[in-house]
This record gives sequence, C-alpha cells and structure tokens, in this order.
Amino acid sequence: MEKNVNSHFASIVMMLASACWQQLGKIPNPMSGKTEKELQHAQVTIDLLVMLRDKTKGNLTKDEESLIANTISDLQLNYADEAAKGGDAKVN
Repeated sequence: MEKNVNSHFASIVMMLASACWQQLGKIPNPMSGKTEKELQHAQVTIDLLVMLRDKTKGNLTKDEESLIANTISDLQLNYADEAAKGGDAKVN
C-alpha cells in the first residue's frame, strides 16, 4: 500500500474492488468457491467507486487519488471486456 493512503479509505476501495472482481467472474465467490459473472452488479459497484471518488475529490492525498483512479480504470476495462463477451452468464 502507498505511504500516504489512509488505511480505512484503502480498505473501502479494496473491499469494493474485490466484490467487483468477483462480480466480473474474475475471482471465485469465497462462500461457494464458484466463479459467477453478474455484470449488472459489477456496474453498480463501479458506479459506487466513481461516486466515492467524486464525493471525496479535493480531500484525498495524491496516493489516494491514484489508488481509486487506477482501481476504477482497471475495473472499467475489465467490465468492457466481459460485456463484449456477452451476457450475465454464471460460470462454474
């Protein structure tokens, strides 16, 4: 973790990012062990991160800004890739 990042802020960003990676079907659900793709849920999670970025603008360190911006960018690129593949399929 970066030096100038509040640990609580980083935890929120990482928690949402983890949920989104799961919703994108990139990591398995820790409860079931199955990989499930839920693109509508992933979009809502990305929207939450964008809202968090926008609402905290001007109150973040450079490292915090970088953390949330890079996280959103990575998730958006992966979302676009999964959406191009099609559907909200559940994958085991």
